[in-house]
This record gives sequence, C-alpha cells and structure tokens, in this order.
Amino acid sequence: MDFELESQLKKLRLQLGSKAAHQQQHAATLLAVEETIKEQSMAIEPASYFAALLTLLEQTEVGPKGLSGTIIYLLSIILPFVSHNTIRAKFATMMAVLSQSLDLESADVALLRSIISCLETVLMAQDAGSWTQPIAQGTFKSLLALATDSKPKIRKRAQQAVSRLMSSPPPPAVVHPAAGLMAQFVLDSLSSAKADLQVALQTLQMVKQTDMLWPENAFGSLCEALMQLPKLNAPFVTALSFQALETVFSRATELLDEDQFRDILISIIDLKPNTNDPLASEAWLKIVQKGYSAFATISSEACFQSLPDLIDLVFPDIELGKQSTREVATQCIWAMIRDCIPEDKLGSAGTARIIKTLTSGLSYRFRESWALIFLLIAAMFQRLGKHAHPSMDALMTEISHMRMEPEFELKSEADAVLGAAVRAIGPETFLGVLPLNLNADQHKDQVGRAWLLPLMKSHIRNAPLGYFVQSMVPLADGLAARSQQFVSQSRDIEAKVFDALNQQVWALFGGFCNVPSDVIESFTPEFAERLATEMFESTTVRPAICNGIQTLLKAVHALAHEPSASAGPLTQEQALAAEKHLAQFAPQYLSQLFNIFAQSPGSARGYVMDTINAFLAVITPAEINATFVKVCNMLNEALKTHTPPTAAELTNSYLEANPPPAAYTMMDLATSMAVYLDAERAQMLLHAAFVLAKQNDDASLQKKGYKAICRLAEQPADSLARQLIESAINVQLIPMLIESAETVGPSSRRDRLALIALLSRNLADEQLHFVPAMLSEAILGTKDVNERARNSAFDALLAMGERMARGGVIDMAAATGATDANDDASMQQQQQASIEEFFKMTAAGLAAQTPHMISATIAAISRVLFEFQDKVGTEFALEIMQTVLMFVAHKNREISKSSLGFVKVITVVLPKEVLLQHLREIVVSILKWSHEYKNQMGLKCRHILDRLVRRLGLDAVAEVTPQEHERLIVNMRKRQQRAKRGKESNAGANADGNDDDDDDEEMQAAGNKKSFGNAYEDVLYGSESELDDSDDGDGNSIGKGKAKAKGKTKQGNKSENGHPVSTRGAWIKEDADGPLDFLDRSAFTHFATADPTTVKTRRMPSVPKMKNGKLLFEDPEEEARKAKAAAIAAASSASANAQGEDAGEDYYLQSLTSKDGFYRAANQKIKFHKRKPGDEDDDVEMASEDEAAVPQKAVPAPKRTKSNEGFAYGREFRAKKAQGDVKRGNVDPFAYVPLNPKNMKKGSLNVKGNSKKGKRTRNMK
Repeated sequence: MDFELESQLKKLRLQLGSKAAHQQQHAATLLAVEETIKEQSMAIEPASYFAALLTLLEQTEVGPKGLSGTIIYLLSIILPFVSHNTIRAKFATMMAVLSQSLDLESADVALLRSIISCLETVLMAQDAGSWTQPIAQGTFKSLLALATDSKPKIRKRAQQAVSRLMSSPPPPAVVHPAAGLMAQFVLDSLSSAKADLQVALQTLQMVKQTDMLWPENAFGSLCEALMQLPKLNAPFVTALSFQALETVFSRATELLDEDQFRDILISIIDLKPNTNDPLASEAWLKIVQKGYSAFATISSEACFQSLPDLIDLVFPDIELGKQSTREVATQCIWAMIRDCIPEDKLGSAGTARIIKTLTSGLSYRFRESWALIFLLIAAMFQRLGKHAHPSMDALMTEISHMRMEPEFELKSEADAVLGAAVRAIGPETFLGVLPLNLNADQHKDQVGRAWLLPLMKSHIRNAPLGYFVQSMVPLADGLAARSQQFVSQSRDIEAKVFDALNQQVWALFGGFCNVPSDVIESFTPEFAERLATEMFESTTVRPAICNGIQTLLKAVHALAHEPSASAGPLTQEQALAAEKHLAQFAPQYLSQLFNIFAQSPGSARGYVMDTINAFLAVITPAEINATFVKVCNMLNEALKTHTPPTAAELTNSYLEANPPPAAYTMMDLATSMAVYLDAERAQMLLHAAFVLAKQNDDASLQKKGYKAICRLAEQPADSLARQLIESAINVQLIPMLIESAETVGPSSRRDRLALIALLSRNLADEQLHFVPAMLSEAILGTKDVNERARNSAFDALLAMGERMARGGVIDMAAATGATDANDDASMQQQQQASIEEFFKMTAAGLAAQTPHMISATIAAISRVLFEFQDKVGTEFALEIMQTVLMFVAHKNREISKSSLGFVKVITVVLPKEVLLQHLREIVVSILKWSHEYKNQMGLKCRHILDRLVRRLGLDAVAEVTPQEHERLIVNMRKRQQRAKRGKESNAGANADGNDDDDDDEEMQAAGNKKSFGNAYEDVLYGSESELDDSDDGDGNSIGKGKAKAKGKTKQGNKSENGHPVSTRGAWIKEDADGPLDFLDRSAFTHFATADPTTVKTRRMPSVPKMKNGKLLFEDPEEEARKAKAAAIAAASSASANAQGEDAGEDYYLQSLTSKDGFYRAANQKIKFHKRKPGDEDDDVEMASEDEAAVPQKAVPAPKRTKSNEGFAYGREFRAKKAQGDVKRGNVDPFAYVPLNPKNMKKGSLNVKGNSKKGKRTRNMK
C-alpha cells in the first residue's frame, strides 16, 4: 500500500484515545472497516477500503450528525489512491449517495468539505467522454455553486477543487470539457455584479486562482465582462477584476490574434485607475505588464509602437504613488524594457523617447524615487548593450555628476547604474565618455574620476584585451613613476596615493581576461614577458596578475572543452586555438611561478598555486610528467637536509614573514600534479607520500603525505592514479593506516579521515576488516577541535555505514592483527556485515573508560542513526535509544550533552506511535537538566520538549511530566496559546477568512516542507534560538506593546479623506553663499530626506553652558539634594494650603532642616544638629508628616556619613565621578591641609584624618 496513505491511516488509528468525539468515531470506524476486510480475506489495499466504505455508506442513513459523515471523511482520504477505472465504474453509485448529503441544508462544514474532496477526486478521474454525461456536468455545477457559498471554509475548498480540475484537463484535450460551463457560470455571476456584489467578488477570486485555457468563443465575452467591473467604483471589485484579467492573460496568446489582443490592451489602458488608489493601481500595473509582455511575443513591432506612450503613462506613478505602487510601476516598466524592445529597434526614435522619459526621472521631483529610477536606467543599459552609446551618454554623465557630489545619498545605486553602463558599452567607450583624468598636468581643468577604477573592476566582461595592453598598462606605468618620484621627494602621502592608483589599474586586468575576443592578437610574447616581470618584481600587483591569468586560462579551457559553456565572443574552435596559443607560454610562466611559490610565505601562496593549476590544465601530459620528475628530484634533495622547524619557526610572526622549508614547497608542487601523472610517476608520488605519512618527526610533512594520497584516491575510477591506489590498498595502504594510527599528528587528522572515507566506500569483501580497525579513530574524530576534521570524521562514519549495509564478511582476526588466519578461533571471529552490525561496533565505545570516548560514541550513533533510519528496524532503534537514555542523567556534562543531542535525533527519527509508548522515560530522563543553564543544558531540554509537543501534542507531553515540573508545561501552554492567537489574528486579515484546515491537511503540509543545508545539523542545532524570547515575563509584553503602539503611530497619519498619507518629506539645506538656484542641475544635492534639525538634536544632546561658553555639568548628588529639598517644600506647601493656613514661614520645618535646628532625643534632652551644608536629614530620627507624604522614590536617600569626628579636610573638593579635584562653586585647592599657623610648628604636624582614632600625627624633619 502507498506509504503516504499508510501514514495517514496510522494517524487516524492513534486517534482512538483522543478526547474529541469525532476523532474517536473516525478511528473506530476505520478499525471496524479493516476488521471487515480481514474477515472477508481481502487484500489490504485502497480498492478494498473503497469497496467496504462505499457499501457501508449505501447501508447508512444519511444525516448531518450520523455515521455517514465519518464514512465520507474516510472516503475522501482513500479515494486519491484508488485507480481511475475503479472510480469511473462506481461514479453513478457515488453521486447518488453524495447528492443526498449535498441536499441537506443543515450539513455542517466538515461534512461538506469532505464531500467536496470526494467530488474533486471523482471528477478528476473522469475521461473526456464522461464529461458529456449530465451526471458529471451536474456534479460540476454543484461544485461551482459551493465555490460561491457564504461559508468561507466551504467556499475556499470548493474554489481549490475547481481550480485543480480546470488546470488538469483529461488527455488528450487541451481545453477542459467543462470550461464552457465554467465560463457561462462566471459570465452569469459577473453580469449580476451590480445587484449581488458579494457573489461577484467570490467568482473573481475563483477566476484569479484558476490557471486554465478558456474556450475561444467565450474568451472575448469574459474579458469584456471583467473590464466592465471597474465602472462599478468598488475598490475591491476593481482590484480583483484586474487580478483575474492577469490570470486570464497568462494563456491569451493561445487564443487571440494580433488585432484582438491590441483591442483588449487598449481597453485595459483606458481603465487606468487613480494613482492614489494603490490597490487598483497595482493590479492594473500588473495586468499591463503581463499583457504587453505577452503581446510582444505575438507582434513585437506593434507592441513597440505603443511602448513609449505607455511608459509615459505609467512613469508618473513612480513619482506620485504610494511606496508599494512605485515599486510595482518600476517593475512594470522594467519588464516592458526587457521584453518589448526588439533587437532591430534598439537605436530607433522610440528608444530615444524612452531614454528621454527616464532622464526626466533625475529631476528633483522624483527625489524620493531616485533609487527606482536608477534601476530602470540600469535595465535600459542592459537591454540596449552597445547601442546605449551615444544615446545614453548624457544620462551617464548626469549620473556621474550626481555621484561625485559629497552629500549624495544614493552612491551605491549610482554605482550600479554606471557598472551596467560598463558592461553594456565596454570600458573603452565608457572611459571615452567619462575619462579618469588621473594626470593632473594634462587635465588641470577637468575633474578626476579615480573612483571609477574600483567600480569598473567587477563589471568588465568580454572586453578586448588589446585596450588594456595599449591604454591601461601605460597608465599604470605613469602612475608608478609618479609614485617613485614622490618617494624620492620624501612625499610619502602622495606616493601612497599614486601607488594605490597603480594597484587599482592592475586590478582591472582580471576583468579584461574574462573571455576577451582577441586573445591571440593581444597576448603577445612581449606582453607575456611584461606580465612575468611585473609579477616577479612587484608583490603589490602580483595577486591581480595571477588572478587575471588564471581567469583567462580557465575561461578559455572551459569554452574549448565544454560545449555547454557560454561561448560569449569566442566559438569552440577559436577557444581551442586560444588555449593552444596560451599553452606555449606555460613553461616560462611555470618556472616563474615555481620560484615565486618557493619564496612566498604560506599566507601568500594560495593564488599562486591556483595559477599553477590553471597552467597545468592546458599543457600536455608529457610536459607535466617531465616537470614532475624535476620536482621529485628537488624534493629528495630537500628531504635529505630537512630538519623539523623549531618552536620559534612555528610562530605566526615568523611564518608570515618567511617562506616554508623547501621540502614543504616541493611536496605541495608534486601534489598539485597528481591529477595528470602517468602510472610510473604516480607510483613515485605514492611512495614519497607513504614515507612522509608514516614518519612522525614533522607533522606538516605527515599532513602533506596524507593529502597527496587523498589527491590520488579521489580521482575517477578509470584514471591511472585511481587504479594505482586500488592495487596498493591491500598491500600498502590499509596496513600503513592501521600501523600508523598511534603516530598521527593533530594537523594530519583531517586528511587522514578524508582518506579513510574515500577508501571505505569501495572496499572489497576481503578488505572489510578495515572498518572495525578504523572505527575508533573515526569516532574520536567527531570530537576534534577542528571543524573540518569533525566533518571528515562524520563522512568516514557514513561511508563505513554505507559499505557495511551492502553486506559481506568481516575478518575480525585481521582487524585485531591476529597472525594465524587458519586458527579455529579466528575462523569464529568472522562476522556478517550489516548496518545492525555496524551499530553494534559503534556502540561498543559506550563501554570506554573515558568520558571523551563515551561522548564521541553517542555523537557518532546519533549521526549514523539519523542517516540510516530507513535501514534500521524500529525494535533495534529502541534498543539503542534505551541504552543511550541511561547516559542522559550522567554526572559528566560532556556525556549528558551528547545524550541530549541523541534525544533530539530520536524525536525526529522514531515514528509517533513508538514515541508515545516511550514518551514517559524520554521526558523523565531529560527533565533533570530543565533548570540547569550552564552550557545551555536547560535550553536544550526545553527545545526537546518543544519538538515533542509539535509531534505528539501538548496534552501527551503534559500527561507524562512529573508534578514538580508542571510550571514548565504551563509556560509551554501559554506560549502555544500566544502563538495560536497570533496566527488567528493574521488569518483574520484575509478577506476570505483563511481558517486552519483539518489535522490531516496540516500533517500533509508539514510533510511537504523542504529542509535546506545539512539536515542533521538542522535537527541537532536548529531552532534553539526560538526559545530565547519565549518567557512569560512582563518585560517582553511591554516591549511588544510599545513596538505595536509605535507601529500604529507611524501608520496612523490620515488625510482629510481618510486615506493614509506618507510621512516622508524633503528638506532644503540652506546655502551660506546665497539662495538656492533650483534651475541648477546640482540643486538635488541640497535636498535631504531626513530632518537635519532632528539629526543635530540627536547627535548633540542639550548641555547647559556658562557665560564664557564652557560646558556646565551638574553634580548628580547636588541635583539630588536640590530635588529632595524642592519635594519637601512642595509637600509642606501643599499641606499648608490644604489646612487653610497662611503660606508663611514653617518654623517646624526649619527646626528640622535648619543648620541651627534642634530636636529632643528619647530621654527628652535637647540635641542640636551637628550637620554641615548638604547633610539635611542625616541625624533626624523621625521624619515629619510632610516629609512622609513625599513618595520614597521621588526623594533619593543620601548616604549616611560617620561622625564628624573623622572629618577629613578637603573632602568637599573630592570629585564625585571623575579623577580630579575640581568642584563647581569652590576654589581649586593646592592642598587639602588647612594653613593654620597653630598647626605649622616645626617638627610636627597634626592632621585630622578619616580614621577610627580621629587623629594622625606625623613628624616632619
């Protein structure tokens, strides 16, 4: 039985224990039907279900709340999997039964939706002949009637059914047999639109989503009816009519001739709505765009004749419309420029009119839409190509002037336009219109455009290389000479500027090498010699030259050997000739590049090696083999004198300034030639790689040895290198890998694991002992600190699993190193290879003694289980799960963290019914970490619970959650309800009331989601960020409320007629020299889209100043004291006024706050305040009623000071926040010691200090 049907039926069977009565009835009926099928010894297949359900439906009384609804629901699930012949045979029977339910006025929504699904499937199965029968036509009319039903769910489902039916006519028909019925129904509904506007809206919605070929005799009437609807002045009807026209026009080219199409387009253009009506305007623009694009395929000449007028008609919408309307209008004009200008009209007068219209968009009236105007100008350059010169030269010059203004805000958009111009007309013509003017002596009166150099770098394509040789190289030489001249004059800044310009000119070389048309003519020996000299002598321009050469070689090689590659200006024969021409310079360049590679530090070698590989691809194998022999000889000589680098030579500073040892260099060069070697030379490389891989004195050489073997092993199966590897696997390779497992260095693990993965995929049966021998190393590699090493380890595990799944016999004695293979014990150690056996081998690591190995094993099991879930039985997966679950509560965090990752995997891998059976032990095991937030353990636990809730439902998870964790379930329930309310509010915004579908439709939609990237990474690490802001704190709610209120404020501006108005505006910047000249072309630079005063206010906060202009910063403590005193005074005044007293002096308040005030202690003795200024309340034991009336938060309490006995002189000058001794309102003291003559006795100085004793004495001698 079909897998999709089986999964749906499984879900229904699980609903037997549901709390919903209708779900229980569905499950019970399904189980009863399945029991009946088994009793009758029928096959469990869709036809059997269909026969049993149809028989049961015929015997059941039809009613709105009876068993018939459940049977029809089950039929709607089964019918799509029943053969069309069977459905056609029972067509009349089914219609007789279903029609009874359709006649019920009290039928509920769920029943009608199930009936619609059945009708859709039954009608989809009918052939062309069946549609001529009255029963089929009557059924279709019933569907059309339901498509305009007042209930939104029924209407939506019926419209979907009609759309699918009309879009899939029965073969061999092109037009559906029921298209006439559909057209007549639409015409009847639209003709009464004035009387019943709601039905017209629903009919238009159905037409909009139905992509069908309409009958030719009804197409004209349908278009006429749709074009009459805008005259009703109903905004929604107008917009939907245009949208329906857009759908109808998608197939119009198959039905209309040129004259009919033109007449319809003219009628549509006459219906242009007001620009202030965005809904209708955007719909009209879309139908115009699609209509003209379709008309261009019928008659490009007739379409182009009216194109300039049409663009003139649409262009004001970019200025006057709302933002969304502007974007749609831009898209409309952009599509017409792309589709409606034929090749023979690129230089015509009509094109000139379009350019003039686009030029008008650069006026300040379009300032808010300049970004969109630039898009259209770039599209025009792209369409015209070389014909853009000279017609768009003035436009290009104007944009360059705008770009050069310092305060112009759209520099990146202007750069995109100029870049499109470079691609269209070429760099030579472009620089003729906009010269660089870098030579100040020759162009004193002209503005320099050095900013064009980086702009041109990424936009030069298919340009003649000769222009670079004749113009750019002399320019670079002149700039370099000026730089050297300034260096000799010790003018370092000017020297650096001209050196940078020289580098930017050479950076253009890569663009000129992108498939030039004159390779043979321009790449002369003299130019090749110049490039080689410049590349060797100048380290600053070397990257640009190397990148340009490899771009040229790769492009020519691709065109010569890949017919599918884009030819550009070269044919395949010309590309072959160009490749042969370039190959003759390879020996000279390779010698030069080898020397550069040997002398360059490791960080500056990548592009040099890429250039070497590009040359190796175009020379003959004989030349490569001869070069390889020379490199091998140099490698042998270097290895004889090589010593491992010292610690000082391994520091980053040393490596960045010095080249690697010669042995490293020669090995890298030899490895780069591995692809092209013959058998003899490949054997030489393999022997050298074995020697280097087995030694452990130099980790870098060991890594390069493994890398060379990998390079040989990854070649195609028919290559000589791969055949050599295959012959050396048993004799040399596998024994070497097994023996050297203990001596491998950390830097070599990635290449070694990559080699293990390559070998594991194609192991023969007698080589399967390699899997258990290397398995432990692959498992440990999953915890390597290097990410690429971890990825290689996982690849090795998957490769081993794939090979084990193919079967075979494993000689465990060979894996353990047993010498006597004929021994009886070793014969018993042979194991049958399978995926289950591979899991058992992997799970053996769980018995390790170290947490690191146990954690790595769990990670390996998770990855392998996810990859091979379809090949592992459910019972076996449950055994693995129960074993790993014991480690979830482990005290070691490394082990428990990997175990939680495994639980994440099983929540996706295991079927729902299995998860339900073991849900309690899963939930209980992970809840130990629910309150542990170190290493995000609690977050991982919540993430797992969220996944379980999404798969099994919140009730199922809550049922097995212990009582002490009930708060976590309450939190999840709140978040679920919050998300549901948000979904309902979003759904309520739709006019049709898009409600949620049934559970089966949601499951099907979830199954159709595609996962991009690494699926295992998504399962293990994905969606954890969803829980970051999911708490139920008030802070989040307040923040969201503020954001929502802010959004309402922005969108709440309304004009007098109720339409929203744009809050965007423009400000004119004043010119200090005089009034602004609006006729000047540079006037646009004096307009700003942001309020300058707001910017200034935001950037310069308000700070008070003194009379002399110095900034005045208030003391925070003093401000607090002032605020407190003011609050007390205000409270006292309010109290006095409330009691009707005179607002005179408050002696009681003065007694509390005055410097000379007093109070009575607990023994009724009078005590005077011992306070200084600023210590108003420090000694008051009981606050007054007036002070108590002041809120506590409004009066910050000052810090209590200790007794004045420990007072230190100068404390009033101490800085409160900053380091220093300046205090506003006081003098700047020279010392904190009072100059009292009594204290200036010779020999001693008594100073009161802030100490417990209160006095500190120091003798001065």
